[in-house]
Amino acid sequence: MKIIFIGLLCFSIVLLIISFFKKDRVSKLEEDLEQLSLTYMQDLYQLKRKIKVLEEEMLIDGDLSTSDDFSMIKPIPVKRPVNEILKNQVLSLYNQGLSLDQIAKQSTLSKDEIIGIIENSRVKGY
Repeated sequence: MKIIFIGLLCFSIVLLIISFFKKDRVSKLEEDLEQLSLTYMQDLYQLKRKIKVLEEEMLIDGDLSTSDDFSMIKPIPVKRPVNEILKNQVLSLYNQGLSLDQIAKQSTLSKDEIIGIIENSRVKGY
């Protein structure tokens, strides 16, 4: 019995000594993960800095586009859908006898849009 106890004690001491010299896999994984997160943060910081530089360049280019060279270019009107309430307001103001300029001021629509609304209402028979 004493021999088994001494054998187990020696075996445990040997295992304890081996554990000090063996590399810990978990700590290696933690170090790799930490290095990866640092790399990710650095890349993210660089991307944000590049985006900021690009935005500043776009603002500078935007300021140049408002110079006199481009003042002759008219923007292309984009047709947007007009709300039914706004159509009814335009028709009501037209029926009251207001001019197209007055209707345009009150409804924030262009004259062409107002004319289109009035003509569509005539076609539909309102």
